[in-house]
Amino acid sequence: MNLVFATNNAHKLKEVRSILQGSLSDQVKILSLDDIDCEDELPETANSFEGNALQKAEYVSSKFGVPCFADDSGLEVEALHGAPGIYSARYAGTGNSADNTARLLQEMKDAGNRKARFRTVVASIIDGEQKTFEGVIHGTITAETRGAKGFGYDPVFIPEGETRTFAEMSPEEKNRISHRALAVRELLEYLKRLTQIKSL
Repeated sequence: MNLVFATNNAHKLKEVRSILQGSLSDQVKILSLDDIDCEDELPETANSFEGNALQKAEYVSSKFGVPCFADDSGLEVEALHGAPGIYSARYAGTGNSADNTARLLQEMKDAGNRKARFRTVVASIIDGEQKTFEGVIHGTITAETRGAKGFGYDPVFIPEGETRTFAEMSPEEKNRISHRALAVRELLEYLKRLTQIKSL
């Protein structure tokens, strides 16, 4: 099965491929939007992670006629009443990760409560059937950026049970515990069941 990951984010594509293709390399090949010659800006106008993920998957599935999946992810901070949430990627208005992180740290500078969580919802459309999978990881926001790995808000997020930010971990370490990894592993289990059924 060729399965398209409907994202324009190269970091996400690399991360998800590393999680999925090791387990299903014989049965499933993860394609990018480039692989299907899709240069479109994907729609993302829903008011929830699930809505945005489904919107992107539906767009690619209907326009290109391919099995696909999409994700929507974001950071929810308690002291900011769940912000930046679905606006995480454009929180500073520029679409730049460093700007987004700088705005977050500025708004959190006097916050005593630094609890936060990362959420990912993955939506798949395969053979016309829609499925959604969610991953959540709780943690805290640092007072300053730490680490040079990862992307997005990784330099300011310390997951529960850790002393390092995501940006201080290797990709392999992050992929064992991250919100996206949790959601993608649920997708992986679904794909395993599908491929078993198809092989019967």
